[in-house]
Amino acid sequence: MNFLQEIITKKKHEVTELLINDSLSRFRDLELYHIRGTSFYSELLKSKFGIIAEIKKGSPSKGIFKDGFDHLVLAKIYNQLKVNAISVITDEHFFYGNINNLSDTAKITSIPLLRKDFIINEIQIHQAKAFGASAILLIAEVLDKNKIKDLTNAAHSLELDVLLELHSSSQIEKIDFDLNKIIGINNRDLFSFKTDLSASQEIGKLLPTNVYKVAESGISNIDDIKFLKENRLNAALIGEHFIRASNTKSEVSQFLKAANED
Repeated sequence: MNFLQEIITKKKHEVTELLINDSLSRFRDLELYHIRGTSFYSELLKSKFGIIAEIKKGSPSKGIFKDGFDHLVLAKIYNQLKVNAISVITDEHFFYGNINNLSDTAKITSIPLLRKDFIINEIQIHQAKAFGASAILLIAEVLDKNKIKDLTNAAHSLELDVLLELHSSSQIEKIDFDLNKIIGINNRDLFSFKTDLSASQEIGKLLPTNVYKVAESGISNIDDIKFLKENRLNAALIGEHFIRASNTKSEVSQFLKAANED
């Protein structure tokens, strides 16, 4: 069993527990479920190049990124600097996240929030809505073509956008680009965990020109932003670099400036 399969096996157990212990009616009773958040896609389109800043405590390969990590301190910095969107990791077992980090962030900002998790069941989408998400992440590698379509439609029915993530060009054939217009290209190899920005460059060339393309993973300096812009990417999702920075506020400011330069 590879690591991705291990994650999905664990996630299936979590979904089973969620279906037993929660219900759509409980999620519909929560206040945030009925609040129409700022559109993730619309906000990204307003910028020359979007910056999606991530709330991420750590990763399986690198552990905790920063001592004293506080998701709300980070959220307040992102809110103050007006990043285009905020990605919130909610997977607990592997990535040290929590679903409450999403609702905590939703209560202090109107910036659109992306729930980043391994979503395999519609109940997780209702949960995302109830905890304040404006969008969800779907990962092409763990879903078949029909499941991508069904979960995307379920999200859209709740007025949530979908960032559909690719790790390789082999997954492109699964995508209906009339339905999925926001595509994430993850530069991290799923097996070696190495990152290479050329993945965004090469896979990006294979996508339709009207698709909004988001580079993910391995973005750590201003030159990376310039490289992505030159290669017609539309946005970058950045987490670890901002969190590890000695001065997160200054670092985010510099990236936003570079993103909006001609």
